[in-house]
Amino acid sequence: MKKPTVLGYMKDQPRALREALKQQDVFVKPFVEKLHDKKIKKVIFFGSGTSYNAAIIAAYYFKQIIGIAAEAQYPTVFENYEKADWSNTLQNDEILFVGISQSGTSISTVNVMKYAKANGYQTIALTEALASEITNHVDSVIHLLCGKEETPPETRGYTVTLLTLYLWVLGVARDWNVYDDDTYQKELQAVQDLCDNYETVVDESEAWYERNKTTIVNSDRIFVIGYGVDYGSVLEGMLKIGEMLRLPTIGFELEEYSHGPTMALSPRQTLFMIGSDDAEWDRMLMFRETFKKYTDRVHLVTCKDSEVDDRDILFSVKTNKYLAPLMYTVPFQFVSAKGAQDIGIDTGVNPFKEPLAHFEDSE
Repeated sequence: MKKPTVLGYMKDQPRALREALKQQDVFVKPFVEKLHDKKIKKVIFFGSGTSYNAAIIAAYYFKQIIGIAAEAQYPTVFENYEKADWSNTLQNDEILFVGISQSGTSISTVNVMKYAKANGYQTIALTEALASEITNHVDSVIHLLCGKEETPPETRGYTVTLLTLYLWVLGVARDWNVYDDDTYQKELQAVQDLCDNYETVVDESEAWYERNKTTIVNSDRIFVIGYGVDYGSVLEGMLKIGEMLRLPTIGFELEEYSHGPTMALSPRQTLFMIGSDDAEWDRMLMFRETFKKYTDRVHLVTCKDSEVDDRDILFSVKTNKYLAPLMYTVPFQFVSAKGAQDIGIDTGVNPFKEPLAHFEDSE
């Protein structure tokens, strides 16, 4: 039997996304039913690593599209320093805790869901592993239809998680009459169009990596910069490069990068700038031209029409800013997985042996 690889899971993403979309009733209906009576006034998304990065984007979706209070929290930070409602105006059962864990074994996420259920908050786990530890500590379990990934870094799971979260918010938007049927069908068609053209996203990402790999893998440091909905994309890009290529990588919100870190900018540093069709687009283009005075290793990642060169990736597939994060993660996956392959790192092996973050897999 052929050993699973990160690259294999990456290239399986088009199939996985289309299959999940086809089966959306499995995971959309139970979530919409949970929010149908509008008793839920706030949603808190929990996760670590890739799951937290997806949670950041989910919170943006829920605030911007349906107007409900929503936030993403690191589970341990929440447990030690936060409260679900600092205003003390909401009842516990008006707050929904969503624990995202592909493996279902993240210790910190399991612990915060235990706390939530014990204290009368409403709880949902989104997980691929239906017999995992997290499923014992929530009111309901929703299946993440990404399939199990046998390699430590999660790639296919991240994109399917984002698709799931976006379909959740579309379902609630229709149920709450935020979207009429025509708008809902239009937005759903945009999802279908992206999934149908996802092979192009993968192919263009790989070609972009191949023409830029020499300078990328020989960087002293890598920065990932973005804004708006794509702050989660920034964190995911930073995580993937750290997990696989294992070069020092830091993620910043666009404006924050200019408040000090720019003083360390030098010619052997690489900057990836994620450009969404959002309020900071024009400012990002200005920053981009300025950064090029200090390093020519500046790469724009976007699907928004713009002047580009071979260092940039301008996807031929077009979509809205909410779906674009499903595309923007793929170039970073290739930087990470193919970059690691090119310098002799086996991404299928976790070099850190101590089991600090996860319970033992139940399967």
